[in-house]
Amino acid sequence: MAVPHLRTVTRTQGANEALKTGAVTSHGFRFDFEEVPVLVHAFRRMVRGLEFDVSEMALTTYLVAKAHGVRFTAVPAFLVRGFHHGAIWHDPASGIRSPNDLQGRKVGVSRGYTVTTGVWARAVLQQEYGVDLDKVTWVLSGDEHVAAYRPRTNVVPMRSGASLDHMLAEGELAAVIGPKPDVPSVAPLVAKPQEAALTALRDRGFYPINHLVVIRDELLQQRPELAADVFDAFARAKQLYVERLRAGSIESPSATDAMYRQVMEVTGTDPLPYGIEPNRAVLEELMRHAVDQRILERPLEIDELFAEGTRTPTA
Repeated sequence: MAVPHLRTVTRTQGANEALKTGAVTSHGFRFDFEEVPVLVHAFRRMVRGLEFDVSEMALTTYLVAKAHGVRFTAVPAFLVRGFHHGAIWHDPASGIRSPNDLQGRKVGVSRGYTVTTGVWARAVLQQEYGVDLDKVTWVLSGDEHVAAYRPRTNVVPMRSGASLDHMLAEGELAAVIGPKPDVPSVAPLVAKPQEAALTALRDRGFYPINHLVVIRDELLQQRPELAADVFDAFARAKQLYVERLRAGSIESPSATDAMYRQVMEVTGTDPLPYGIEPNRAVLEELMRHAVDQRILERPLEIDELFAEGTRTPTA
């Protein structure tokens, strides 16, 4: 019997590098990795056309896709986590001094309103600084991956021909959420964002998930064991990475590697736990924010988001 080849897209990173190099091999199938230089383009292709068998996927995009009936299902391999206190940018010359100054103003959002970084950054503004998100007009630089999604009334598209950078520089936007804008003197709105993020981690375990892994439902129906096998492969690759982090044996560590080491030092545990139970609290928290920000109409059942055969394993 021929071994199935799964068309797979996932950005090479510490947690999956061993799958790309062949140091970890899959059981009963083979990953055929495809490189998509801009990963969010792969998300869109998967959401709108189911172009891949297995795909890395932004967590909030996945929630919105499931709510709108897209035919793929996740395994709880959470490839990317991070902090978003530093994703809110402003120009100090504009007179914006604190997050509360955003109320009554316009804030740009890189790409769509449902982008996971935006959801977590707005959660920081609301939870830690008391910003009323309804009193901010959110200006989008792009559209949503899930075309059927319709945002709240205070979410508007950027005008034609404009750019978030220019609008921020001209003072039309009070801030921008996303990558660092190309604006002189731009700075994070949250002072000392890394310190603030680590404080949130220590004080309340705030440690956002950004990406997971999804599989086309058609394949899961044909091969019900596939979900557990895919999860196992990603989990074994991740474990090798965590062992290297713990041993300090990564040559030329990246900023992401350093961040995971900091998390490990603060928590004393695996900075990339896989499985539902170790992550249930953060998944429920994101669900609450998604509903509060009117990205979802109602909470989705956490366990039902993940394929059978992957709901109890942890790694």
